[in-house]
Amino acid sequence: MTATVQNPNWTKLQNGSDIRGVALPGIPDEPVNLTPDIAETLGKAFVRWLSQTLNKPAQDLTISLGRDSRLSGPDLMAATTSAISRLGCRVYDFGLASTPAMFMSTVSPDFNCDGAIMLTASHLPFNRNGFKFFTGEGGLGKPDISAILNFAADQDFPEPAEGGTIETRDFMGVYAEGLVKLVREGVNHPQQFEQPLKGLHIILDAGNGAGGFYCDRVLKPLGADTSGSQFLDPDGTFPNHVPNPENEAAMAAISEAVLAQNADFGIIFDTDVDRGAAVDPQGQELNRNRLIALISAVVLKEHPGSTVVTDSITSEGLTTFIEQDLKGVHHRFKRGYKNVINEAIRLNNEGQESWLAIETSGHGAMKENYFLDDGAYLITKLLVELAKLKLEGKALSDLIANLQEPQESSELRMKIGVEDFKDYGNQIIEALSQFADNHDGWQVVPKNYEGVRVSCQSPEEQGWFLLRLSLHDPVIPLNIESNVEGGVSQIAKTLLGFLKQFDKLDLSAFER
Repeated sequence: MTATVQNPNWTKLQNGSDIRGVALPGIPDEPVNLTPDIAETLGKAFVRWLSQTLNKPAQDLTISLGRDSRLSGPDLMAATTSAISRLGCRVYDFGLASTPAMFMSTVSPDFNCDGAIMLTASHLPFNRNGFKFFTGEGGLGKPDISAILNFAADQDFPEPAEGGTIETRDFMGVYAEGLVKLVREGVNHPQQFEQPLKGLHIILDAGNGAGGFYCDRVLKPLGADTSGSQFLDPDGTFPNHVPNPENEAAMAAISEAVLAQNADFGIIFDTDVDRGAAVDPQGQELNRNRLIALISAVVLKEHPGSTVVTDSITSEGLTTFIEQDLKGVHHRFKRGYKNVINEAIRLNNEGQESWLAIETSGHGAMKENYFLDDGAYLITKLLVELAKLKLEGKALSDLIANLQEPQESSELRMKIGVEDFKDYGNQIIEALSQFADNHDGWQVVPKNYEGVRVSCQSPEEQGWFLLRLSLHDPVIPLNIESNVEGGVSQIAKTLLGFLKQFDKLDLSAFER
């Protein structure tokens, strides 16, 4: 029996530029607030928004829908597609799909969808689900999501109309063919053009999310040996590990598989494939700073001197690598993949060439690919380079041999125990900035776009820290890195002494 949400709090469903909620019961203190009824309303609200935005009647709209492997996905998608079709729209049901593919359906000449919806909650637990919306201009922003939720709250929809249809279509095959073409043309192997990955053993870990297609529809047609690939079947209980390239257990799983199979390369995706990471033949993780350095090396070879936009917590060694070794520009901006992407777009509009926007989380977007955060496209670009380097007797990791990595790093997340947490958090950041200005060996880093970043240059510290507010939660994260043993603890000790004056801040994270 379907749960009913009485008087839903529509604004609570907004999570930045996405909609996310609890779709299944079973977790204490997490009541269900994303039911099929709610999904119907959201679908109709999107039609209202899309019709108004494009100045196009609902009956003339074509909208595609896809989902990840979550248990709640089929019911929510069925409700949404039905609601949209009842307004007279043509609906394409793509079934299991990736988030990047849903956007691509809006720019595909064969589909030319006016809008697209992906049902996913990325790497969140099994009971969650959500909506991501797209037009041909890209993913919707925060104001767009707010407008859709306002339409939902006001029950402001187009009138029901005849002529709506629901058609089951295979778009993932079309999307995969584009990735295959990218590798073939990028490697351009004269003897094995069709199978440029022949002779390479590549293992895929899809984490039981939506990324399993990449094995049969991309890697195998290109000639790769994919034996040992794991967790390819969709399973919304995520029985093996969280599908998340930032998760330690997930990265350990793909690293162990690469070593056990003596493979040349390992690939891992998150649930909806908008993020990816990799592993080299030695089982070394190619994620976070290493992934950024690797794709930067590829991009800056293609576009010398251009700017790489990253989030705020990238290392000093990465800046040195991009600017001194690769002769590019590193523009360290804010956390949040939409922030990073929008900043790269802004720079291009102002005449500063930027071809890559990437977060340490694995969200990577390229100018050549609509600035779409597409984990499969990012990994495919690396496969092109992997195959080309193999012909030269080189390894992918050779590209980042000069990357200086910190000896120690840590992230602490401190909860703020007041309702107006943003104001309280900003008071802490401002006070810390003043404290750092007067502390020996510390210097506030200029051109910092969020929180306070401080360079710590005393011999026993040799590192930096960044204190910033979380994008959505009452949390103030602290990132610390050091190039010397014990440096993180030394920096943390001074920070703990300073932060003790703020009695609404939970400092228990420092205990470890």
